[in-house]
Amino acid sequence: MRSRSKSACPVRSVLDGVANKWSILIIDLLGDAEKMRFSEIGKALGDISQKMLTLTLHLLESDGILSRKMYNEIPPRVEYSLTEMGKDLLPNIRHLIYWAKANMTQIEKNRISFESNTLK
Repeated sequence: MRSRSKSACPVRSVLDGVANKWSILIIDLLGDAEKMRFSEIGKALGDISQKMLTLTLHLLESDGILSRKMYNEIPPRVEYSLTEMGKDLLPNIRHLIYWAKANMTQIEKNRISFESNTLK
């Protein structure tokens, strides 16, 4: 995930934060759970590195999509949840996920066809 810089296009700046694969999956996960801990999110995603998870959570928090609550306990406990803005975004994210699942087979066929035509 690249760092955000001030873009001439504000829409591009917003989409950089919420339209990458990890952000979409994290928003979807948190839509099903009231709150989740860092390790729970990581386990649910499976193949995300701790560094990428940290960066993505920080990005979503800085955009106001999710909130981070730290409890003063030993060991420290941190929980993440969607903000109102994140909950407002959730149906759009889920629609995109639904579309991807519904079209996945055709997209895979298109990719194979494209690759075979490109190699000729």
